[in-house]
Amino acid sequence: MRLRQPTDFLILEALQAQGRNVATNLAHHTDKSRKNINSRLPVLADYGLVEKIGPAQRSGLYEITKKGRIALMYQDKYDEVEDFGALIEGPHASDPQPDGQGQAALVRGADDEEDEDDD
Repeated sequence: MRLRQPTDFLILEALQAQGRNVATNLAHHTDKSRKNINSRLPVLADYGLVEKIGPAQRSGLYEITKKGRIALMYQDKYDEVEDFGALIEGPHASDPQPDGQGQAALVRGADDEEDEDDD
């Protein structure tokens, strides 16, 4: 898996923070050109980090996948490991947090996590 830094991680971060989106909006959120975003989205989809969705085949609407969220969690390891794809698909990928909350948090999404200080 060869990711282009920082662009690919910026796309994943924007999709995680903003939810499903199109290249025009992602270009705005990442300060990258629309052409650059349009060239990277299919690559990220091939890696399984994003998924093209929408009612129309050519809608251009993408969302981050569970694997994309895991990639963001291990972003700081990208330059440290020889095979980033194997890292994010490894045995820990199904539950990347030692407390057992990893998979549930990924399924809920970052925005759905409860803040303990709200009580």
